[in-house]
Amino acid sequence: MELGIELVPKENRQIISRLMQFYLYDFTRYLELEVDRDGNFPSYPGLEAYWNSGNNKFAYLFTADGNIAGFALVDRLLRNPEGQFYMTEFFVLQKYRRSGVGTWAAHRLFDMFPGDWKVSQIRANTPARNFWHRVIGAYTNGEFKERFNPKQGNPSQYFSTESATKLKN
Repeated sequence: MELGIELVPKENRQIISRLMQFYLYDFTRYLELEVDRDGNFPSYPGLEAYWNSGNNKFAYLFTADGNIAGFALVDRLLRNPEGQFYMTEFFVLQKYRRSGVGTWAAHRLFDMFPGDWKVSQIRANTPARNFWHRVIGAYTNGEFKERFNPKQGNPSQYFSTESATKLKN
């Protein structure tokens, strides 16, 4: 399978907006989300900022054999003690799950943005937490920390890609 990752230009932002509907559908297992009378989930808050905020927000599309396979939203955190980069959203279409697309895409993103990372999940989303433990664990050789948000109890993993790069060499 030939895999690709590309930054989504502003003129193609509707692709992410459409894929976000599938992403939100997946979250109906964990959150109280409803569709409107037209059958759409609410718009993702702040999505436009990924094309209007300069160099602090990035929307990426993943492909497998030239077909859309998923997306990621990555934020550069400024003056934040929790890290320099945040995996804000990460989604792989069902068809491509457990095929290596998600692991490959996550590792590519980590390589593209060297520094300290934070990745979070909703507490009830055990499959996502297991995925990130596996992906980050493989990338860092197990060198990551996990903390839970004191209010919601959501887990977050913290790690440095720079430490991981040293481990690989």
